[in-house]
Amino acid sequence: METKIAIFKGKQIRKTLYNDEWWFVIEDVVAVLTDSVQPTGYIKDMRRRDPELSKGWGQIATPLSVETGGGKQKINCANTEGIFRIIQSIPSSKAEPFKRWLAKIGYEHVQEIENPELATKRTRMLYKLKGYPEDWIEKRMRGIAIREELTDEWQKRGAQEQKDYEILTAEVSKATFGVTPSEYKNLKGLKRENLRDHMDDFELIFTMLGERSTTEIHKNEDSKGMPKLKNDAKAGGEIAGGARRELEKRLGRSVVSKSNFLPNKKIHKALKGK
Repeated sequence: METKIAIFKGKQIRKTLYNDEWWFVIEDVVAVLTDSVQPTGYIKDMRRRDPELSKGWGQIATPLSVETGGGKQKINCANTEGIFRIIQSIPSSKAEPFKRWLAKIGYEHVQEIENPELATKRTRMLYKLKGYPEDWIEKRMRGIAIREELTDEWQKRGAQEQKDYEILTAEVSKATFGVTPSEYKNLKGLKRENLRDHMDDFELIFTMLGERSTTEIHKNEDSKGMPKLKNDAKAGGEIAGGARRELEKRLGRSVVSKSNFLPNKKIHKALKGK
């Protein structure tokens, strides 16, 4: 399950695919519609004001694994239907445009299921709007495809829980770069942002090499079960890690960078001009 960032009126709303539909982080939605600096407190007050909402909260709010500043954590999310119910309890002039925005996202998702190429085109367009150059976008899109192939293999070969994917991803990353994804994000000073969206060319290339090598090892050795998948992930990462260290010797510098490929100010400027 991968966390993605949606943009509404220049503000970020985290969303994730669950049961083949988009689920949105409730506190992000409430923050956008209320401008509250403490959305969790607003949600508690909202539930007290609306007993029926509170009574049905268990059917609306589902804890899902979402990227946070401290790594992936369980955060209450709701699907489009649940978000519409929550909006009913928020007296906000921003609600109607948000409803139309949600409906548009739902329609686009249906289109993407029918024609997966549309999802790729929309992702490319979003990166362009954020100011990324074409050559970087090509690498990022290829990396997404390689990642999806790897997670498909993990699913077929025994990874079941979200935690399993996190463990395997951490094995590849640590063997490739010497740090786990959460450590890498801390190194770059990232919080909610997607780590790979802030990698430069070399970081993306070695990420792809580690994950593609892991996929091929799984297939070649017909790996099954978490212990074997974990060993393969480490081996695939070590192939990329060895290549990285050789390059670093020639360059005289580390590939693992504290800097972000696209500074936040560029993103904000691109979105403002959208």
